[in-house]
Amino acid sequence: MHITSLGGLDVSRIGLGVMGMSVFYTGAGRDDAESIRTIRRAVDLGVTHLDTAEVYGPYVNEELVGRAVKGRRDEVVLATKFGLVSHTGRAGPDSTPASIRAALDGSLRRLGTDYVDLYYQHRVDPDTPVEETVGALSELVAAGKVRHIGLSEAAAATIRRAHAVHPVAAVQTEYSLWTRDLEVEVLPALRELGIGLVPYSPLGHGFLTGGIRSLDGLDATDWRRTNPRFTGDNLTRNLRIVDEVSEVAHEVEATPAQVALAWLLAQGDGIAPIPGTRRVDRLEENSAADSIRLTTEQVARLNDLTPASGDRHSAPDMAAIDR
Repeated sequence: MHITSLGGLDVSRIGLGVMGMSVFYTGAGRDDAESIRTIRRAVDLGVTHLDTAEVYGPYVNEELVGRAVKGRRDEVVLATKFGLVSHTGRAGPDSTPASIRAALDGSLRRLGTDYVDLYYQHRVDPDTPVEETVGALSELVAAGKVRHIGLSEAAAATIRRAHAVHPVAAVQTEYSLWTRDLEVEVLPALRELGIGLVPYSPLGHGFLTGGIRSLDGLDATDWRRTNPRFTGDNLTRNLRIVDEVSEVAHEVEATPAQVALAWLLAQGDGIAPIPGTRRVDRLEENSAADSIRLTTEQVARLNDLTPASGDRHSAPDMAAIDR
C-alpha cells in the first residue's frame, strides 16, 4: 500500500471508514466479530488509516475500533470526530472548549489510547467561532493528546480561518464521481494551504460499485431508501454514472469500485479516501485499487461525467454542511 501525506500526517492512500460496522448500513444487525476481523485484516494489508467518530452509535463504533487495534496501536493512524454530541448540555452541535475536552477524554478511553492521530470537528458549530474551537484543539495538541487536527464538511472560508489559528492537517468531506461540489472552492483552498483531503463515501454509498440498480435489495431500515439520490427518477438517471465506470472497469480488468477509487487517487497527492465495509472480501477489493493506474483518456472520460442528480443528503443534513 502506497502512502500519502495529509498536511504532514502520513497515511495509507486508501483507508477504512468504520462507521457502517455499527450504524446506518448494518441491516439485520451488527456483527462485531466480523468487523474486528476486517479491521485487523486491513492493518495486515497496510491500510493504516482508520476513521470513526463518537457519534457513531453513539460511542460503540469507537469501542469496536479500540478492541480491534488492541496490541497494534503503533501500526495505525486513528482518526475520530467530536461536535455532534454535546457534553455540556447544549442542544445541537457543540464545539465549545469544555465539550471538546470531555469528548476527547471519552474517545481516548473507548479507543484504548492516550492520543488521537487526527481529531476532526465533525460539523461546524454555528454558535461557536471556529477560532475558539481550533484554539482549544491547539491546546490539546500541545498537551500531546492530539497529533493533528481536521475539519469535516467545512466551507473554504471557514477552513482558512481555522488554518490561521493552527495548521489543519485534513478536511473530510464527501467526494466521488457523483459528488464533486468541493472542486469549485474547497479543493483549491486545500491545495493552496497544503491541507490533505479525506473523501468519505468515495463509492457513493455503495452506488458506484454497480451493485445497486434498484432499492429492492436494500434492507427496510437502510437510510438510502429515503436519500434523494436513491429515490424517484434520480436513481434511474444516476445509473449512467455507474455504467460508464463499469465500462472503464472492463477495460482495465478491475471492478467498478476499484475504478471509482482509482479515479480519486488520480486527482493528485494528499487525497486519502476511506471506503467503508465490514467484509474482508470488500476490504481486499478496495485496497487493491491502490495498484490500478488509469490512462489519461480514461480519467478524462470519467472527469466529463455529470455528477449525480439529487441532493446528497436530506434538507436538515444539507443545512449543516459547507458552513
